[in-house]
This record gives sequence, structure tokens and C-alpha cells, in this order.
Amino acid sequence: MKIVISGKGGVGKTTISGTLARLFAERGYSVIAVDADPSMNLHSAIGVENPTPISQLKELINERAVIAPGMYNLNPRVDDIPERFSAVRDGIRLLVMGTVEEAGQGCLCPENTFLKAILRHLVLKRRELLILDTEAGVEHLGRSVAENFDLMLVVVEPGAKAITMANRLAKLSREIGVRQVYAVANKVASEEQKDFIKQELDIEVLEAIPYDKAVVEADIKNIPLIDIKTESPALKKIVQLSEKIEELAGR
Repeated sequence: MKIVISGKGGVGKTTISGTLARLFAERGYSVIAVDADPSMNLHSAIGVENPTPISQLKELINERAVIAPGMYNLNPRVDDIPERFSAVRDGIRLLVMGTVEEAGQGCLCPENTFLKAILRHLVLKRRELLILDTEAGVEHLGRSVAENFDLMLVVVEPGAKAITMANRLAKLSREIGVRQVYAVANKVASEEQKDFIKQELDIEVLEAIPYDKAVVEADIKNIPLIDIKTESPALKKIVQLSEKIEELAGR
């Protein structure tokens, strides 16, 4: 099962991604969680230390991806990367893709080539349950990769900007071949807000997760939501979301 989670910044993608990773691992799945968001915070939602971001492996990238100045190997060897440069916890392997660190650094062609090769490898060659926490936008996936994702979850919160972004992401995801595209409503404070989201979205809402102070508490304590001791309505809904994902995967 290959799942990509996207949406406007700040809608709660990382909390949902990390919690799903933990839930599936608890059920016996081998999980690879990939942090492709520039904020690189997925580790905190899982409960591990961040591994070295792949984009920072300059010597290794140059060795495998650079043929000559300005010439790059589009299929560098990456099969050993998940085991060598990941953080591991209880059935979950976390990889962090990394991002541009300095303004004006310019095109990171070797790094981008390497990161795309890793993503292709994870999607096409590995058999683990994959959860990709991505930045807003799916253009970087490419059709050959997108067509092998089983599910796109577009996270949306109550608000016009989030809904506009969600509809754009859903349309683009279908165009590049993602098999199933659903929305997850998050931070929903009322039935009116849930109805508003459902009316304005162009895709089905798979689950609605309520606004929950326990999520804020977990963030303040920098611990995963699944490890919070406080009763959490949001966690209960994410559990239900994980069950619905399993049902979709079995169809």
C-alpha cells in the first residue's frame, strides 16, 4: 500500500502522517515513512530523532549521480539508502528527503536527481507500506511514480484557501494517475464546518477529524499524538481513518 498525504501548509498533514505510520506499525505492517516536507517535522509525530536528510549526503550524491560537470546519472544506485540513512522505531523506518538550506543556492540538480531516484525506488521496488508526507503540490511525483500510489489523502481545514488548494491538488493528482483521491477534513470545530467542507470540495471526505486540544498539547510537548495521555477525539478519528484506508486497499 502506497499513500501520499498532501494539502496546504499548516493543515495537519504531519500529525496525520505520523499517527497513521504508528497505527499501521502497531498492526504488524512494515512501514516506510518519508518526510518530503521542507519543515522536516515528521520525526516528532512518529517519536524518533531525525536521520540525516538525504539531500545533505553531498559526497555520496556526487559519487553516484554526477557523471561529469553538468551531466547526471538519472538512475543512480539507491537501493541501500533506506537501510543506511533512516531512523527506526517499532516497525517504522523514517527517511527525510531534505531541502534547500540557503537562499540563492540555485538548482540542486544532482540532489534532485538522487531524491527522485529514491522515491521511484521506494514506490516501485519496495514492498513496505509507504506513507509520503509531502509539501503542498504533487508535480514532483511524475506520472510513472504517481500511477503506483494507491491513495492520495488531501488534508483540508475549514477555510477557503485550504479548500481551493485541496481541489487543485485533487485535480492534479488524478491527472497524473494517482489511483484513488480522497479528502481528510481536519481541525473541524462544528457540524457546520464539516458541511461547509463537504459542499465546497470536489472529492469525497473520507474522514472528518475534530479540532482537539490534545493535538496542541502533543505539539507543545513535542511528542506523538498517539503517545499523549490525554483523551483525544482526534486520535480516535485517525484510528477510524486508518481502518477505512485498509478497507480501500482491500477492494
